[in-house]
Amino acid sequence: MTTGKSRTEDMRSRARALAKAGGIESAVASGAISRIIDTTLSEALVLGLHKQGVRKYLAIFGHGSTDLGEVLRIYEEEGVTRTFNCRNEVAMAHAATALRWQYGEIPAVITSIGPGAMQAYAGALAAASNGVGVYHIYGDETTFGEGYNMQQVPKEEQGLFGQMTAILGRSYTLHTPEAIRDALRRGAMQVNHPYKAGPFFLLLPLNTQPKRLRLNLAALPSLPSLPAMAPSDDDDLDVAAQQIAEARSIVIKAGGGTRGHDKAVRRLAEAASAAVALSPGSTGVLADAHGLNMHVAGSKGSLSGNFATANAELVVVIGSRGVCQADCSGIGYKKAKAVININGDLNDATHYNNTLPLTGDITAIAERLAAKLEVMGEAVRACKAEWLAACKAKKAEWSAYKRARFSAAPIADEVWQRPCLGQPAAIKVVADFAKQTGAAKLFDAGDVQANGFQIVEDDHTGETFTETGASYMGFASSGLLASGIADKPRYTIAFCGDGSFMMNPQILIDGVEHGVRGAIVIFDNRRMAAITGLQNAQYGVGFKTNDGVAVDYVRLAGAVSGVNALSGGFTTESLREALAAAHKFDGLSVIHVPVYAGANELGGLGAWGQWNVGNWCDEVQKDWIEQDI
Repeated sequence: MTTGKSRTEDMRSRARALAKAGGIESAVASGAISRIIDTTLSEALVLGLHKQGVRKYLAIFGHGSTDLGEVLRIYEEEGVTRTFNCRNEVAMAHAATALRWQYGEIPAVITSIGPGAMQAYAGALAAASNGVGVYHIYGDETTFGEGYNMQQVPKEEQGLFGQMTAILGRSYTLHTPEAIRDALRRGAMQVNHPYKAGPFFLLLPLNTQPKRLRLNLAALPSLPSLPAMAPSDDDDLDVAAQQIAEARSIVIKAGGGTRGHDKAVRRLAEAASAAVALSPGSTGVLADAHGLNMHVAGSKGSLSGNFATANAELVVVIGSRGVCQADCSGIGYKKAKAVININGDLNDATHYNNTLPLTGDITAIAERLAAKLEVMGEAVRACKAEWLAACKAKKAEWSAYKRARFSAAPIADEVWQRPCLGQPAAIKVVADFAKQTGAAKLFDAGDVQANGFQIVEDDHTGETFTETGASYMGFASSGLLASGIADKPRYTIAFCGDGSFMMNPQILIDGVEHGVRGAIVIFDNRRMAAITGLQNAQYGVGFKTNDGVAVDYVRLAGAVSGVNALSGGFTTESLREALAAAHKFDGLSVIHVPVYAGANELGGLGAWGQWNVGNWCDEVQKDWIEQDI
């Protein structure tokens, strides 16, 4: 069978005109492309996504995506789109998430039917958990019902992949090609939602991809432009301002939704004389050295951040969905009598009891509330001096606690049979280097991530990206691929544990193939140290969270042509030398750093909150029942 010469010529003609005009609207307006065309579903999809700003596709093609692949071949040859072939669907999904999260570009992920789609779907959990909008396009079973299709879900039931994908995000099966306009309208709202963005899944049955349809290009939905929403009157803002003025102790809990709202959050914190406790994903919303920044609070948290949340009588929650680790499974605010919650999502805004919800855009609301507090002036600050002095003292205590671990000498380690750096000391060296060179930081799941968000000293959002929403092992190294795809790439360092790195090591190949300039630092303690630590804390002994298989990561990485493989050694000096050498290299570097794991308290930063897991459950749940908010 053939696609037909005329079809290919028509596609190429449209692609060439689109490349010259720069966009569908201008191409139609100039007459270079007809407003109404006869095309296939596959080309209609590429045209529709182009109108929404999608120019880049991360793909692993299979028999479930050959027709779409042919369209993308022609459109790439004419300079309209770019397609980046990858080697693992989970890693590909992570890279797409990072491209949107770090660089703001809207990509699409393409897989075949069945196992490939299932893997990409699993990887989409990171986008869903962190509120990152990405298109996922999967092949799907044919619509004629002629019998089982190879790799479909083997069950006598219709649309099973559509059912699954609708659970994690929003989903549309293009059973009828003419429904492309509705599908893309819904997709545009999902991937660009101002408060609750996430993945949108387009399922393309194998036999509808090449099906012909008449398409009105002018009717394809564009990228939505949405106004900032805020309360229509000042009544609730006045109540909130009065509550803040009268409270003697206030904490602002800045959730992941505050990313990018730095200026407004800082203004509100200063106007309210409120301590600010961060979430792992919001470091930099308030500069690290700012006097009101108490650092991260939660189940891992920090000494100062958890002090602020545990002792405040009024909590101002901003852009948070109340994740268990962010609020100690609901009992982090032990003395709180009331909550003011600023959030665009109604459910998240009313997550706690005794809440005054201020729903809408964070900046719009925070600026209006701050303005009211600034007018009230000294009346707001008068009763909070003692509270802020106590917070300041705890922050100083936390800083001294961290310095002791950052400056600790290498610690004798049983596995390495020699002294090596504690993980806090090693991570601090790399984080400082990133700050000095202007590099972005991607943190992987596990002990590296848990120590990392306690360590980083960001001054703005966008300096650190830590996938704490799903805590997906393999995210950081896979996400580094985005820095080889982005229009304006930034030197980026992926912070990985040995276990996380081995989840998706094909970044060594994909990174070289697509021109990544950055570094992966593998902090190797030969174990799942975060879980070992949890087991020891709960039951006094670790179980099956390590192995006896040594891996030479320098040789492993060096076996891939184009990778600059380096040893970070056993001292801060040797690690700094390796980082400098990596930064000079025009490509992908991998630095291996052996780190300590064990009972020595200088080898970690500790946990400062509570969590409803394991044998802690009874105590946490008892406290939760007694909690008023």
